[in-house]
Parts: sequence; structure tokens; C-alpha cells
Amino acid sequence: MQSPVQFGAQTLALHRFGLGARPGEYVGDDPRGWALDQLQRFEPAPEALTELPSRGELMTAFADYRAMVRRERNARQDSPSMDIAGAAMAQQPDAAAADQRRRNRRGNGPNALRLEFIKAANARTMSAITTETPFAERMVHFWSNHFAVSADKQPVVPLAGNYEFTAIRPNILGNFRDLLFAAVTHPAMMLYLDQAQSIGPNSMVGQRTARRRRENGRQLGLNENLAREVLELHTLGVRTGYSQSDVTELARALTGWTVAGLARGRFARLVPGEPGETRFVEAIHEPGSRTILGKRYSESGGEQAMAVLTDLARSPKTARHLATKLARHFAADEPPEAMIARLEEAYLSSDGDLSTVYQALVNSPEAWDASTPKFRSPWDWTIGMLRAAGIDRLPGRRGLVPVFQQLGQGVWLPGSPAGWGDTTATWAGPGALMMRVEVAQQVANRIGNSLDPRNVAERAMPDGLSEATTLAIARAEQPSTGMALLFASPEFLRR
Repeated sequence: MQSPVQFGAQTLALHRFGLGARPGEYVGDDPRGWALDQLQRFEPAPEALTELPSRGELMTAFADYRAMVRRERNARQDSPSMDIAGAAMAQQPDAAAADQRRRNRRGNGPNALRLEFIKAANARTMSAITTETPFAERMVHFWSNHFAVSADKQPVVPLAGNYEFTAIRPNILGNFRDLLFAAVTHPAMMLYLDQAQSIGPNSMVGQRTARRRRENGRQLGLNENLAREVLELHTLGVRTGYSQSDVTELARALTGWTVAGLARGRFARLVPGEPGETRFVEAIHEPGSRTILGKRYSESGGEQAMAVLTDLARSPKTARHLATKLARHFAADEPPEAMIARLEEAYLSSDGDLSTVYQALVNSPEAWDASTPKFRSPWDWTIGMLRAAGIDRLPGRRGLVPVFQQLGQGVWLPGSPAGWGDTTATWAGPGALMMRVEVAQQVANRIGNSLDPRNVAERAMPDGLSEATTLAIARAEQPSTGMALLFASPEFLRR
């Protein structure tokens, strides 16, 4: 079946490898060189991200919020007239709302944390629409989705942006092992997958608290969430031969790695460091050697888990898993086997050097096959519109956060550790397409008649528009209508 669109090399470079053309952005006669040159110019900390709060500041705000909620809960439980007061509050929503507004003004209410999330999401959007290295920026988004966290879990709300900006961005051009370490040990990942509360049953703390746990029913102990996702999603992939025993043993190796600033009571002194720092705490580490995937790892404290992660990063199965995901993202929903093998070889021969893998990726002929266009995700499509229109400011305090949610791809809200899907079936439902038509019209109306859509179309898709789409844009009654037709066209919906 023939593709509904046929892109030339320049349009493929701009949209499949990049994020869409901004005014003045031209690929030239060397599309591959255009993409690879960006790896030398990529800025891990662009201006849009420099004024955001530090990890420690965000973690302190979250810890203060949790402490406040805990105090209020305890006060209600300790009150002899708790039931009467609770009923009265239920009948006085204005009083409850006023109390929440006071907490938000103090900077430790849920809306204050949400505001930091929105600031970070806006910074991410600004970085994407203004970057001069869109291929590298695309790789930030790719790896952020590979190591997905989701802000529908409250501890992730203030930390999601910091996670992408400090764990993912600085490591996209280095070794995959370093990217894996940074992602797995960031507080956002550890809190998202409950690693911060994982305690070795035979650790000092585990033994001391065993009886207390039995008495009060608290669910403290070993947590396997992070270990399972590391094996299934981050490294080896599903159905690659690891067992439940391997998951449990990796979970045991990971015990001890936790986040400073959250422990309370007598446990607080066991976790030194500034809020938000990842720390290894021997007192909660499950002692002993581990056997994982047939290899024995001797007891070495915090280094035990790092040794396992190093071997996982070097595994041929990890190379295969990552190569398949990259080929799916840049070539086709059903990734070509030849391209997978080429990327796999680049990964293994370079010991996981991602820049080497990107070179193999850009030089793969399958990635430039115009017969297999990729359907754009809502994020990708929206960023492409903004870049095409030359927009460099976001509307209002919330920016485009509501728009991404409206389109079904909220920023840092994939809803599961598996991240967002990367196939046409994920995004091309009839309802989703109608929503894009509506958003395209909204964006075009905001732009107004200040741009000639024919010029924008020629620049944004220099060798990618069909005769029918070109004619429809030219015949539009007014420029804003032409812009909406461009943005909702079959070509612009794909890359």
C-alpha cells in the first residue's frame, strides 16, 4: 500500500530527525551532515532551563508539603471531636478552599508544587521550539520517554522536569551506562517506582523494624518495582530470558539506594545529605552476594547494584532492545531488521557509546525511506507547528500544558513506566484526528493573518507537500485558514 505522503530528504531531515523548521532554518544539500553536526553544538543546559529551582529546592518544598499534610492528618485524628469537625468541614468547602489557598501562598500547598511543574513544562516547550539543534533535542525526548516517569504520582510532580534536565539531557551523547545510572538513581525515578522505601529484610533497619511491621501492619520491606522495570523496559526488554529470581535479586542489590530529605524520626539520621541527593545507606541494604542472569556479584555495598547495571548496559540483549526502539522511532512502526542489526553492532562495538549509535542511525538508508512515514505524536506535531510559525513565546502562565493534555499527551504524564507508544495506532484514532483539526485551527487563529501560509509551507516542507495540499493552501480565503490547512494536512501530521 502506497504511503499517503512522499517526503524528500530535506523534509525528512527537518521533521523525522529534527522537530520541524523554524524561520531561517535550512537543511542544504547534506541532510545527514545537517543532523550529525548538531551533536557537536548541542547545549545540555539552554537558557530556558537555567532559572528553574534546583533539585534540593524542589525536594525541600515537597518534603515540607508532606510534613504539613502529615501534621494536619495527625491533628484531625487526635481531636476528640474529629467526626463532628470532619462533618462540619465537609459542609464548608469555602473554608477548606481558603485553607488550601493559604498553604499555596506559603509555597507548600499542592498548587505551589503544580506551579513548579508547569514552569518546567514550559521550559521544556521553549527549549524545543527555539533550539538550533533539533535532532539532539529529539534524542532528549526519546530517552526521557524510554526512562519514563509519570507526574500522576504526586512525588514526581515537582521533580519530573529536573529529572529530564539533569539526568537525561547531560547524558544523551555519552555512554548508555552513564545515562542508565543517572536515570535509575534520580529521585524522580526512585520515588516513582518506590525504590526510596525499599528496605532489605535482613539489613540492620529491616531486622529492627520487622516486629514493629508485624504489629502495626506497615508495608515496609523489599520493593521490586524499579528492578523489574530496569530489566523489562530500560535494558534487556520483555521476554528476554530473565526470571522472577533475577528481578528479586536485582531488587535486593538495589536496596540501600535512597533519597535524602524524606526520612523522618530516627530514620532521618541514617540518610545524610541535602534534600534530593541520592545516597547509599548501608543500614537498609540487603547484605550478601547476588546471582543475576547466571553471574555472581559479591557483597560490595552500593557498588553491587552498579556492577549489575554495568553488565546490563553491556548486554547484547540491551543492544537489541535499544536498536529496535530507535529503528521504530526513525524508520517505521515495523522496524527494518537490517537497520536494527546495524544499530546493534554500533552499540556493541563502541561499548554503548550513544554518539556512535546516532552516526549509524543517521547513515542508515532505512531512516531516509520516504515510503514509511511516521505518524507524529501530539507533542511532536504541536512543536512542529510552533516552530513553523516562528513562535518564541508561550500564552499565559500555563503555556501549552492544557493543549498537550487536550491532545492526549500531557507533558511527563505517560501514565506508566513504559512511556508513550511510538506507532500510528497509538495516535491516529478518529477522535484524536478531529482534536488535531480543532487545535490546528486554534493555533492558526492565534497567528492570525500575519504570515503567508504558502511561504511557511515551502519553508517547513521544502520537498514534502503534495500538489493537492499546496493547491488547497493557495486557494484559502485568508492566511489563517491556509495555516490551519497546512497544520492539519496529511503531510504535516507525519514525519
